[in-house]
Amino acid sequence: MRLNKFLSNSGVASRRKCDLLIKEGRVCVNGKPVTELGTIINEKNDKVTIDGERINLPSSFVYIKLNKPKGYACTSHDEKGRKTIYDLIDSDVRLFSIGRLDYDTEGLIILTNDGDFANRVAHPKFSIEKEYRVTVEGDVKESELAVLRKGVVIEGERMPSARVNFLSSENGYTKLSVVIDEGQNRQIRRMFEAIGRSIKLLKRVRIGSVTLGGLKRGDYKDLTEEELNSLVGIK
Repeated sequence: MRLNKFLSNSGVASRRKCDLLIKEGRVCVNGKPVTELGTIINEKNDKVTIDGERINLPSSFVYIKLNKPKGYACTSHDEKGRKTIYDLIDSDVRLFSIGRLDYDTEGLIILTNDGDFANRVAHPKFSIEKEYRVTVEGDVKESELAVLRKGVVIEGERMPSARVNFLSSENGYTKLSVVIDEGQNRQIRRMFEAIGRSIKLLKRVRIGSVTLGGLKRGDYKDLTEEELNSLVGIK
C-alpha cells in the first residue's frame, strides 16, 4: 500500500496533507524517516509513526456531520491557540475533516477516519455540490448576480461559475443561496469580494444531498447509511 494512502486510511489527514507530512520528514517507517512520495509499505508488518506516534489502520470507520459554529478552526492543532472543531467532538477515534470551513464560516462539515471515502467525496470528478447561505449588506443587483453566476475574474483568472439564487431582502440585508461544485480556498468570500460585497454571514447548509437536518450549532451526529450512499454510493 502507498504510504500516503495508509496514513489517510488511518485517519491522519487527506492524502494531499499526508504528502506534506512525508515531505517534511515527520513520517518514519520502521524507525527511519521517509520523505519520498510514492513509497510502498507493507501495511500489516511495517511500523509507521508520525512525530514518534504509532499509526494503525482503524478496525472500523466513523462518519460524522457537524454544525460548525463561527469561531472554530478546522484543524487538530491551531497555531494561534484558537478553539477547534475537535473541541466539540467527544471521540477516541482520530478523525479529519473532508475539506474545511474558515474560522468565521459556520455550517455543515463532515469528519471521518475513512481516507478512501474522504478522497472520493473531495475528488473534483464527482462534482459533489456544496450549498451555502450568504447574507450581505444592502440590495444586490441582478447584474451582480449575473457576474457571480458566470464566474468572477480575480487577478486575470476566472473563478468557477456558481448557481446563485435570491432568497430574501429585509432590514437592510440580502440573503442568497450559492451552490458550487468546486472547493477552492475561500471561494465564496473571494467571489463576493470581487464584486465589492462584504459577507456578513456565511453558512454551508448542504454537501451533496446531506444537509444539517436540524442540527444545532456545535452539535454533531453519525451520518445515516442513506446519507453515505447518497454521497458516493458506498455500502
